[in-house]
Amino acid sequence: MSEVKHPPPQLSPMPEGLTSHQVVRRHILSSIIQSERSYLESLRRISQEYHRPLLEADPRIISPRKIRPIFYRVREITQCHSMFRIALTSRVAEWDSSEKIGDLFVASFSKSMVLDVYSDYVNNFTSAMALIKKACLSKPAFLEFLKKKQASSVDRITLYGLMVKPIQRFPQFILLLQDMLKNTPKGHVDRLPLQLALTELEMLAEKLNEQKRVADQIAETQQLARSVGDRLLSKQLNSKQGSLVLCETLIETVYGERGQVLKSKERKVFLFDDVLICANINGPPDISSLVPVGPKYTMKWSAPLQQVQVVEVGQEGSQSKDSFTLQQSGAKRPPSANGQRKALLGPPRLYQELQELQHDLSVVEEVTLLVGTLQGTYQNLNTTVAQDWCLALHRLIRIKEEQIQCANKCRLRLQVPGRPDKSGRPVSFMVVFNTPNPLSKISWVNRLHLAKIALREENTPGWLCGEDDGKTMPPFWFPLLACHMPVFATKSPERKLEAALHHPVHCALLGFSAASTSLPQGYLWVAGGGDPLQGQIEIFSLNRPVPRAVKSLQLGSAVCCLEYVPELCTDEDEDAVPKSPTASSANLCVGLDDGRILVYGSMDTAAQCVLTLQNPEGCPVLCLKHSSLFLFAGLRNGTIKVYRRNRNDELWEPEPCRSVSFGSEPVRTLLVLDDNVWASSGNTVTVMDTSNFDLQVSRFEVHPDPMVSVAHMAQAGGGVWMAFSEGSSIRLFHTETLELLQEINISTRSTLLNTGQKMRVTSLLICQGLLWVGTAQGLIVTLPVPKLEGIPKITGKGVISLNAHCGPVDFIVAASSSLSPDLLKRDSWCDGPDSACGGEERSDSSSQESLQQASSNQGESKGRGRGVLLQYRLRSTSGLPGRPLTAQGDEVSQSSLESLEHSVEDGSIYELSDDPEMWVDRVSSVAVISGGRGFRRLKERGVSNRTNTESSENVLMVWQLPLTV
Repeated sequence: MSEVKHPPPQLSPMPEGLTSHQVVRRHILSSIIQSERSYLESLRRISQEYHRPLLEADPRIISPRKIRPIFYRVREITQCHSMFRIALTSRVAEWDSSEKIGDLFVASFSKSMVLDVYSDYVNNFTSAMALIKKACLSKPAFLEFLKKKQASSVDRITLYGLMVKPIQRFPQFILLLQDMLKNTPKGHVDRLPLQLALTELEMLAEKLNEQKRVADQIAETQQLARSVGDRLLSKQLNSKQGSLVLCETLIETVYGERGQVLKSKERKVFLFDDVLICANINGPPDISSLVPVGPKYTMKWSAPLQQVQVVEVGQEGSQSKDSFTLQQSGAKRPPSANGQRKALLGPPRLYQELQELQHDLSVVEEVTLLVGTLQGTYQNLNTTVAQDWCLALHRLIRIKEEQIQCANKCRLRLQVPGRPDKSGRPVSFMVVFNTPNPLSKISWVNRLHLAKIALREENTPGWLCGEDDGKTMPPFWFPLLACHMPVFATKSPERKLEAALHHPVHCALLGFSAASTSLPQGYLWVAGGGDPLQGQIEIFSLNRPVPRAVKSLQLGSAVCCLEYVPELCTDEDEDAVPKSPTASSANLCVGLDDGRILVYGSMDTAAQCVLTLQNPEGCPVLCLKHSSLFLFAGLRNGTIKVYRRNRNDELWEPEPCRSVSFGSEPVRTLLVLDDNVWASSGNTVTVMDTSNFDLQVSRFEVHPDPMVSVAHMAQAGGGVWMAFSEGSSIRLFHTETLELLQEINISTRSTLLNTGQKMRVTSLLICQGLLWVGTAQGLIVTLPVPKLEGIPKITGKGVISLNAHCGPVDFIVAASSSLSPDLLKRDSWCDGPDSACGGEERSDSSSQESLQQASSNQGESKGRGRGVLLQYRLRSTSGLPGRPLTAQGDEVSQSSLESLEHSVEDGSIYELSDDPEMWVDRVSSVAVISGGRGFRRLKERGVSNRTNTESSENVLMVWQLPLTV
């Protein structure tokens, strides 16, 4: 593209009098311009420094038949971004008068041509790299050509480093637009366009990411299938393309009888949807790291997934399992001081020190008993001193156990079935892997757990979806039904489910790996009504794979709604205010049919009622919502009661209570957004300012029929989805302009089941990029929506759960909790794979070198600092080499000039390093729970296959989602 005819975008000098937001937006725009210039230059280098010279080479280096697929679609990608640069130049020239950029991204990258071109490039990327690798091995002239091109370039970047940049481009755009949106005030003309741009780019990146994930899966599976010698197994592996769940290089550690490490060696572990495979790694030939070279594998062992067990030493309830496992495998345990046999499967030195402490404790306890029998009085030799010794040893033992638990954060122990013995009895053996970091271990445990759930009958299949371009996603990537169970101990046809909520409580006793196999930590409160004079709340503990009922509350009136109020966060600078004895860190508000609001303390305080709020009218409380300072109660008579929080005890003040009227229609649902409250009454929604309740920001009709009322609202990003008392349509409104952005008819999604019934929406939930819709027919539909700060537009085809209720879906709620960041950190005593084991010899020198290299890489990553905090990661392309692509410009890094070898460069747009401390803010466990009458399985034609639970019984269905980072 001629720069004379189409000059590159150039910002004019910054004018005076700009606000701070305007200044920051100009800087971000400058970063967009610089990064796009750098990207186009990279595309130009691919074409002019590699593609064209290879085609024009005389004599030929490689044949044109191989050159074309290597550089497939690079020209078309360049054309797309050349057109974008022309439009960007025009927009930059008028920036000071318009200050608008979001609509340009929507117009440029929402075209189907962009998706087609990038999809072809991404799908071809793996095979293109394979062609380059093969040519490097078979054509020395080609390898020499690549070396010379890299050596003569200014930044020493390889061809692979250049060609991976199209895969990174849209995540980088997302980061820049997120920064731009954060610095765009409400009411700005660019707010909605930026949110729509984020939606379009996220949708595009997700589609490309999914295609890259599938391509990587197929490539890994094919590589394994080619490597194994068994023709039958190779054929089975080829049939599993697309069913690979997780694969990673792990360090297998073999221990001796005394717990010493005999050897450590790298293994490639593959988790398919029904089998776990461990393979030996044969090192690849050296081609100067110009392209990533896939290793060759030889099969070590494979095991059916259902027969593989994760074993946690010291975890509650696993002692008997450990004993059985080790007895079968023939491993030996040394006797401990207290007579119990302890597994030497972790760092032996720590276990040895623990056993010594336990031995000393038993001796001191005997000494204490003997001291108590002394007849005389002696200085420093009495029962009190001896008891102090015992307490000190208890503390040391507790510290040592914590150290062992920390060292076990990177140890994955698997009980794997082996060949039967001579008598035909089943025999199992223990395999111990060292994972690169704690997050890797917990990911393996979680994926193994979910892959087993996916094999259950109710999840094969669990969802019915329309085919997308002839391809369907594997069942594992949909929410998995973990269980279904009755709500109440006794059946009652009159009792009806009304509401549910998740009460998050951190459980310190929950083990490291148990956190990835159990539901989110905390409790589930389920409210039932039906009889106006009697209500009931069932409380379930979620700290296990299946909810367990722990308490039941009987109330004198039917429950209409529930609201969880977390602990009030106060500024550290404020003076500490003493709390009253009745105050609790969190509370739960229960709205009753008789107009009362009961406030309960958390489960830590035995869920006692600490406050009752009355309204003089005795009007039923239909909905409850809270802000940091207020509790809002929507009543059936069309008014809202507003209770202020008391700073002394963090509870709500009964008086003065403010009333705000919206007419005669009931207030069915409330939503708190920033400083505003959205209240639905009839077919209208009123937006109030919480700083002045007399000020109604706006009031707008959301449905043309005055007989239809708003029944449900769900908010995400910059949009609110609404469902109504009648009909099967849901509508999306912008939170700032109140503009109608999208309307969807759920009935059209249910045609997959051919039910022929008229649908009605009874519940809504937005969770983990899915809009969950419950219907009066008991069906549950999920529709994909963006996860970022954009507009939650439905961006793909919906799917219907084949696990349904027999009656209306009364509620759908999400339960989520985050693992403590400390669980994901390596502590000083377990930085190395076996740092606590001493300097034992290893049987394989290459594995020793790889361990040292991993350790040094970790040290380097810690020294780099956090850099750009990534809020959007693509899981399938982690670890790609390349220089960081950030908003800091495109300066050449010093490290890249020092060596022709790869460093951590381009891949950092996805992950800053392999060390979780560098880039993981939190790991979240998520489950979705629905409630309704009965449970049934549907056939793909919409007919009930069977009814497992009587339709008169209230049932919970619990779906578990993979851990998210």
